[in-house]
Amino acid sequence: MRVRWLGRVKYRDALALQHALFDHANDDYLLLLEHHHVFTHGASADLENNLKCEPAAVGAELVRVNRGGDVTYHGPGQLVAYPIRSLPGKHGDASPADVTAYVCSVEQLVIDTLAELGVVAGRKSGYPGVWIDADMPRARKICAIGVRVARGSTTRRTMHGFALNVDPDLRYMREHIVPCGIAEYPVTSLREEGCNASLRQVADVVARLAVERWGDSSDDRHDVAWDYEPDVVGMHITERKPEWLRPRVEHGADVLATKKTLRDLHLVTVCEEAGCPNLSECWKEGTATFMVLGERCTRACGFCLVDTRKPELPDTDEPQRVAEAVARMGLSHAVLTMVARDDLEDGGFAHVAECVKAIRDRRPGTAVETLVSDAKGDDASLEKLFAVRPEVFNHNIETVARLQRIVRPSAGYARSLSVLARAKRAGLVTKSGFMLGLGETSEEVESLLVDLAAVGVQIVTIGQYLRPSADHLPVVRWATPEEFAQYRAFGESLGISHVESSPLTRSSYHAREAAGSASTATATHEVKVLVRR
Repeated sequence: MRVRWLGRVKYRDALALQHALFDHANDDYLLLLEHHHVFTHGASADLENNLKCEPAAVGAELVRVNRGGDVTYHGPGQLVAYPIRSLPGKHGDASPADVTAYVCSVEQLVIDTLAELGVVAGRKSGYPGVWIDADMPRARKICAIGVRVARGSTTRRTMHGFALNVDPDLRYMREHIVPCGIAEYPVTSLREEGCNASLRQVADVVARLAVERWGDSSDDRHDVAWDYEPDVVGMHITERKPEWLRPRVEHGADVLATKKTLRDLHLVTVCEEAGCPNLSECWKEGTATFMVLGERCTRACGFCLVDTRKPELPDTDEPQRVAEAVARMGLSHAVLTMVARDDLEDGGFAHVAECVKAIRDRRPGTAVETLVSDAKGDDASLEKLFAVRPEVFNHNIETVARLQRIVRPSAGYARSLSVLARAKRAGLVTKSGFMLGLGETSEEVESLLVDLAAVGVQIVTIGQYLRPSADHLPVVRWATPEEFAQYRAFGESLGISHVESSPLTRSSYHAREAAGSASTATATHEVKVLVRR
């Protein structure tokens, strides 16, 4: 069982991640997290009587989900657990799962957790969830449970789970909704019941008991950092850069020709802005990664050299200029990347989509790869790019779960996985990349690869982090070429179609070859599925 503490996550991001693990993961997962304020409801919920506020007025979202039940609340101080599991058949492998038994096992997990924390809880006849003083007149609900189980004879995956009130703002459940449509009994929390256990302590107990109940003898647990820890990356190494990290730079005629095309059309490349070590190799081959939406980024990631001053408005003619450059260079595979534009309502995604369309109008047959931000997880923004269907949708996760908050404080591990999951669900070839040398362990790298494979990512790039200036995060260590080869083999063993892994690999390195490998693997898989059906 792969246990992940994901920190505070928007509900829609967690839902997209659940769907991906439900659809693609071979292993069982237990996602542990908090949500931002959100009210959720099933299709049959009585919102007229049970939703007593305007959600936006109290800082909450309202989300309809594919489960039964009425209105529920999730928010800070509440431990939410989503087990994504494959259940055995009730009467053998060819039978559906025993849903009642599974729900009982979820309830028992919570009951056992509370008992270990010194709180006596149980079930209440006729009412779902876990209760305090269940058979007394003062019965009160401490944990809501709602699960979905696929009912096929061979597909018996679970999603959704439970929400345990550790120390949330109970006004959201007492004043703003009728929780689960149950008006006659109140809700409570561990803090109200006199238990001062922290969210982390409760999560640790839940994780351990869940592995004992549902897992085997071992688990694979990795946490996003619980607190912002400035020294989490470690010390700056003193060893000089090894020989394998010293690229050969050759500014020959082909490189100068590419540079002239880009200058004539007033275009920016990430090759230059991010100080890519492969610039001369790629430009010599007549390829470049176009960076659209300007040269200034609204985020300040600890590893990135791109300018972070206030950005200017996007150039409306940029899509046509990019398309002209692609035509002049005769590219069969064009890569577009972007600065993060959180200042724009849609994060700049409509502009990227216009660039894709312009390239196809100017040079039909050119494959387009888009390396984009997370759009703050906004579905409407992402859909603008999904609609033009780039041949490859690339979003970099950058580092392992534990280091996310220090490496890219404006992004998140769960959100990045959810964005990739949504692209995969839209039927796109998905790609992601990350760096070595920031303080990660080999176990964390392998778990990251497992998570990327589990949400359906088909192409992965792995390269060495190179500190762009003394003001950026330090390099903790130089990973050896042998390590990169090992991670390539491990990723491919998980079913990832193409793993580009070497010290000088960057997101767009050998992008055309990687896309070809992924497309071939996808076509082969589709043929196999068709034959099997």
